[in-house]
Amino acid sequence: MTSYRRNFVPGGTFFFTVNLVERKLSLLTTHIELLRAAFRETRQRHPFTIDAIVVLPDHLHTVWSMPEGHADFATRWRLIKSTFSRNLARVERISASRAGRGERSVWQRRYWEHTIRNETDLARHIDYVHINPVKHGLVGRVSDWAPSSFHRFVKLGIYPADWAGVVSRDEDGPQFGERT
Repeated sequence: MTSYRRNFVPGGTFFFTVNLVERKLSLLTTHIELLRAAFRETRQRHPFTIDAIVVLPDHLHTVWSMPEGHADFATRWRLIKSTFSRNLARVERISASRAGRGERSVWQRRYWEHTIRNETDLARHIDYVHINPVKHGLVGRVSDWAPSSFHRFVKLGIYPADWAGVVSRDEDGPQFGERT
């Protein structure tokens, strides 16, 4: 079995990317209220702060800060994913390996996690969270994507409402600093 290394830093701040198994589905935005409820329920039992979040049709990006002395984000993700899945109608295709374990086939088993190192790293990841709907061509302006903490950041005066402007796509698409 593969051994995954996670950087469990008590009271740390982390960036996550969590994906659906079927990347062509739009379960997260179609069932946004179920996802919000899963987050609320989990946060009541296992507190954490959502510093930034964007929910796209097939994946989400978020930055969390863990409470002082706590580092168990894995349990929190397990609870969010299982609560959301339990409340969805069973329509997904289930692989033999998942069926053998009695698992649903909604979420990818793993997720991307990055430990935030400093204020610059935090700002960079929060910007990445908020620009993501534009990066994926879902909207031309960050402010046009509703399921995002961007709107809270505007209300708090952290971003101007026209942050990142209007992105026009050239033949190669916009560039957002990813490695090619």
